[in-house]
Amino acid sequence: QVQLVESGGGLGRPGGSRGLSCAASGKILSINDMGWYRQAPGKQRELVAVIGSGSSTVYADSVKGRFTISRDNAKNTVYLQMNTLSPEDTAVYYCNAKIRSSILRSSDYWGQGTQVTVSS
Repeated sequence: QVQLVESGGGLGRPGGSRGLSCAASGKILSINDMGWYRQAPGKQRELVAVIGSGSSTVYADSVKGRFTISRDNAKNTVYLQMNTLSPEDTAVYYCNAKIRSSILRSSDYWGQGTQVTVSS
């Protein structure tokens, strides 16, 4: 019943900026960690950034200083602000959240993925 819906993907220019958002809906008792992963062609899916329920953050070295993850708990939404984009940022970006939907169930949920392409 829980669903994550992403938005904000598309074409970006080198050096430019773009923002992604992901909203969770459905039966949600609480949300712990929320994060963004990405998968480039021919590569494994990798962690981009994660934010805890207390707003502590962890970033991949490749995006430190350029990307910012944030969350709005009232909206059950996580954001990824991407600055100083590089063609190497081109990938499908996936939203992930650890959500407790009942007293007996806590699971990872994934968004459908959104394509981000950085090109001149």
